[in-house]
Amino acid sequence: MTGVLIDTCVWSIALRGATPKEMKIAEELTQLIDDNKVKIIGAIRQELLSGYSDKQSYERLKAKLLFFPNEPILDADYEAAAEYSNFCRAKGIQGSHTDFLICAVAIRKKFKIFTTDKDFNNYSKYLPISIYS
Repeated sequence: MTGVLIDTCVWSIALRGATPKEMKIAEELTQLIDDNKVKIIGAIRQELLSGYSDKQSYERLKAKLLFFPNEPILDADYEAAAEYSNFCRAKGIQGSHTDFLICAVAIRKKFKIFTTDKDFNNYSKYLPISIYS
């Protein structure tokens, strides 16, 4: 495994979670960070930072996320994401543009996807993505 693309929901749980299940997810993310396997794309960074209206909290998170450089996104990734969206929609599966962009980058880079979003289980029925567990 070359890397694990961390979905917004996992970052959010790690930053704010308090239940035992959430703490386990945070521990797993910490281990991936320690193993230098964590990957992020700009769209996920944007979603994370958009969740902080307090300027000081925003700046703290922004500084922490600088440790993780954005994975480059190619024009072909956007095209693949659109293709995956169209294909899945034809199969009755809806998803966000960001979700399909995550899939496109993960497929191209052979990354696993660490997510708690059950939509990815549906995508995996039709797309060659690997869910990190």
